[in-house]
Amino acid sequence: MKVLLISDIIGSAGRAVVKKLLPGLVRGKKIDLVIANCENASGGFGLTQKTMDELFSSGIHILTSGNHIWDKKEILGFIFKESRLLRPANYPPDAPGFTYTTFTTSAGTKCIIFNLMGRVFMSPIDCPFRTADMLIEKLKHDAKIMILDFHAEATSEKIAMGWYLQGRVSAVIGTHTHVQTADERILPLGTAYITDAGMTGSLDSVIGMKREQAISRFLTFIPSRFEVAKENIELQGVIVDIDDETGKGLSIERVRRKLEDLQE
Repeated sequence: MKVLLISDIIGSAGRAVVKKLLPGLVRGKKIDLVIANCENASGGFGLTQKTMDELFSSGIHILTSGNHIWDKKEILGFIFKESRLLRPANYPPDAPGFTYTTFTTSAGTKCIIFNLMGRVFMSPIDCPFRTADMLIEKLKHDAKIMILDFHAEATSEKIAMGWYLQGRVSAVIGTHTHVQTADERILPLGTAYITDAGMTGSLDSVIGMKREQAISRFLTFIPSRFEVAKENIELQGVIVDIDDETGKGLSIERVRRKLEDLQE
């Protein structure tokens, strides 16, 4: 099966480019499953019900998240109802929401998707490595294909997770830093890996936000409200080809698409 993971959709501009580019990408690459990280999809921080519905209607099957999932307080009113929306599984168990979900393709192939968050330079939540062990042990007989969105800051922690889970999951896809890395590979035991799949947002920005505001923060260190940049938008992510029978990753390729690609 072929899986497209769209990384960190930033605000309305990111959502718009997904809506326009996703159908052609799915057809052209014969994608079976579309996963997207949505934690920045509503105004750059958090997720609303309206935004979630819009993303699903654009053709996304599963939404993953990260540390910004709680930024819009209305999330508490619907996150526990929608199994297609995931929060990191290593938040304390009393946190609402789904930590994994199972998707079945039109051909009948089952795939488990789960979400974890790193701890280095982030909140000191439960251990993502031990949480991964627990989930894999619990779910390993339910499907051969397992995909992890690992939402983490430190490249060392992401790379460690890739090696730790190699051969036990089909793919470890890093998100959160909004800068696509060039280290995509199939690890020796058959796990597709990339440190960060990038972002779906403005290239003329500072990780999706207006660059003038970000630069001012660095110069003055005065807190200010960041706004989403809306120029030069690009859809970024990865496509992973996975063997249906073994659950092993066969290939992984980076994706970068702009609206101009529709005319090509």
